[in-house]
Amino acid sequence: MNQSLEFLKKIDDLQKKEIPSEVIMRAKQSLLDYIAVTAAGAAFQSEKLANYSAFMPLDKGEYKVIGTDITTTLKESVFLNGLNGHALDFDDGTNSGIIHLGSPIFSLLLPLAKKYDISIDDMLKAAVIGYETSYTMAVSIQPGHKGLGYHATGTCGVLGATIAASYMLGFTDEERFQAFASACVSASGMLLVLDDGSELKPYNVAKTALLAMTSLQLAKAGFKGHPDPLGAPRGYLKMMTGRDDIELKPLLLNGTYAIQKSYTKPYASCRYTHPAVEASIYMRNQYGIKAEDVEKIEISTYSLAVAGHDHTEIPGTYSAKMSTPYSVAVSLIYGRAGLQEFTEENIKDSVVSALTKKVQVVSDEEMSRNFPEKQTAVAVVYANGRTYTHQVDFPKGEPENAMLEDEFKMRYDALMEYGRINAENRSGIYSIVYQNDAKVQEIFELL
Repeated sequence: MNQSLEFLKKIDDLQKKEIPSEVIMRAKQSLLDYIAVTAAGAAFQSEKLANYSAFMPLDKGEYKVIGTDITTTLKESVFLNGLNGHALDFDDGTNSGIIHLGSPIFSLLLPLAKKYDISIDDMLKAAVIGYETSYTMAVSIQPGHKGLGYHATGTCGVLGATIAASYMLGFTDEERFQAFASACVSASGMLLVLDDGSELKPYNVAKTALLAMTSLQLAKAGFKGHPDPLGAPRGYLKMMTGRDDIELKPLLLNGTYAIQKSYTKPYASCRYTHPAVEASIYMRNQYGIKAEDVEKIEISTYSLAVAGHDHTEIPGTYSAKMSTPYSVAVSLIYGRAGLQEFTEENIKDSVVSALTKKVQVVSDEEMSRNFPEKQTAVAVVYANGRTYTHQVDFPKGEPENAMLEDEFKMRYDALMEYGRINAENRSGIYSIVYQNDAKVQEIFELL
């Protein structure tokens, strides 16, 4: 059995089907989410972007880097949009696949759609198939893949981005297969980027989008890959899992498209922290708990949300976003966990630091068994001689607890404002995405 041909045949059969209107509507929201998060990410790391271009000046071009005044070459824009799209760790993803889905795909598709004058709707149809590709691969090899130290956003994201772009650009079956084969060869992504103050997590998305573009070029150039890059004895699946017995999950797992399974983050920290964050905000608002009254806080949650997320020493912003103790502390102090709660100023605040050190995170066996069907955290706060408890199973933004349209719009506007996109232009982009037959170029004109 050739697993690559079998998988790509299923993807192709799905691509030929009409995508339901509710799926396209979710894709429109995912696109707006990506644009807003990327604009905000560019503002967040503007100093690093300036240093990046100062060291090796960017070539002039016609492709906009979202959220900046930079127009550069196609490849550089793909890379930098990917870097900015994941800078805040605020982009969409799924718990079951342990993967951020949209940022690698849209970082590639948007500049390519501008180059080839493609409509927003046609780009979104391709994106839906890209999401399905990345997600199916990720959910088939997780959680063992993460256990080996891989970041699925890179390793599986490059496959989805490549397939999405190959459909959007009208590749032949042979060209699509060879692009996919090249993507399998290039797949990489290291989770060490989460540890010890590293700031390289966004680099996994940036290089993934760029590698997907290179895979397209190699296919068009006529380079041929292995006949079964997925299932061969030294192929992708063996490389990513160390196993010979991986069977891919079906497409449309549990009856829904992958893009419908994705979450939208209301809080500016790692998704694994969100159940505990939400529980903390609830208890602050419900019981009026103050930081100075807290003796200790115990967070029980699923095992994947503990290792790498239980640290109380916070060297910088990226570390803060990965830390459940820090995220819980700012949530209890401020009643929110937005971008402003993860600034360097807040990280150095003595009250935040003291409360962070009072938070303990432990793994619960039952919650671990129930993950990812439920993303549970139980927060227990000991304060004023009393004990307060709250449990969250589905944090806000999950499909089971989706954002309302006005909640999403408020989040979009806040991110775009942070990204220095004025009110008129961000409103215009929002309207364009929901228009019929609008071109991607019209979005860039307002960026």
